[in-house]
Amino acid sequence: MTDIADLIDPLIAFRRDIHAHPELGFCEHRTAGRIAEQLHALGLEVHEGIGRTGVVGVLRNGASGRSIGLRADMDALPIEEQTNLPWASKTPGTFHGCGHDGHVAMLLGAAQQLTRSRNFDGTVNFFFQPAEEGQGGAREMVQEGLFERFPCDRVFGLHNWPDLPAGTIATRPGPIMGAADKFEIVLEGRGGHAAIPQDTPDAILAAASLVTQMNAIIARRIAPTASAVLSITQIHGGHTHNVIPAEVRIGGTVRTFDPAVQDKIEASIREIAAGVALANGLSATVDYQRYYPATINDAEAAQEALDAAATVGIAQLAPDPAFTSEDFAFMLQACKGAYIWLGQAKPDGGAPLHNPHYDFNDDVLGLGIRLHVALVERHLG
Repeated sequence: MTDIADLIDPLIAFRRDIHAHPELGFCEHRTAGRIAEQLHALGLEVHEGIGRTGVVGVLRNGASGRSIGLRADMDALPIEEQTNLPWASKTPGTFHGCGHDGHVAMLLGAAQQLTRSRNFDGTVNFFFQPAEEGQGGAREMVQEGLFERFPCDRVFGLHNWPDLPAGTIATRPGPIMGAADKFEIVLEGRGGHAAIPQDTPDAILAAASLVTQMNAIIARRIAPTASAVLSITQIHGGHTHNVIPAEVRIGGTVRTFDPAVQDKIEASIREIAAGVALANGLSATVDYQRYYPATINDAEAAQEALDAAATVGIAQLAPDPAFTSEDFAFMLQACKGAYIWLGQAKPDGGAPLHNPHYDFNDDVLGLGIRLHVALVERHLG
């Protein structure tokens, strides 16, 4: 087994420093700078400013033309931390509530170990990606020619997973994370006095009907064998008790794995909104955005990841994909690879991702490093 014991304590300190100084998407200037310093110190070829604030480190060994990419996201969330830990966020309203600080530390640890062991023949590209949390940093890196500049036979992304016990590593062929869409529907009338409803189209009543009908889309318009989620998360309308508002806004999200199901749901939302508006004497505007595609693992790459995982931990075939989304999907559209879940739950449980009490479990840093190294040595051995 790879001897990395001497790496752990410095990486924990590095991880906690990043945690204490979180930065939101495309603003990760301090984080990117610290990463670049570490990579330069290792003697790697370092490229900065890719996808605005992304960093790429390149490590070559031997004469092979084979190559592999390893990705860590590095942005934080707009959440107020409530852990009260000594290394808690020093930036109000910004918090590493998804463990990206841990992802950065694990990938830097892998770079350190691979630099000194060099038990591979080929090129390793270390991708430190900005803006995973809803802003599409992976898409920007790909659009800027990431895989043309740094070709990869395979690309792997590793994410901590509190739903799995520490020591467990899971992935699956095909879909592993959902496509993420968001919508906003605006119902517009002219507004009027609440005591004279007969003279005013009622946008509130129409919104209630729209919400009810939209919640039947999955049950009545999508095949029972398909998987999808539609959640309405916002309703805004009105400002006082005696006025029927002229406008009501309804917002929410759709999660799917199949583009045909995605198309059907969007078409249904547009159709229902138009029908409700017509029935109530209103106009309806639908803004529907598909911001992240489904994360689809290549079958061979997923098996390669499971084989590597079995050498360092407990490898597990994930039985079902998750409906949460991940912009690593854009990298998988451009290069064959796989997205991997690293279990990090402690015996007493712990907070879930995106929770103000969450903190990355430093006990799994070593396992994450070993997995990255195993992926490289297996593919470039």
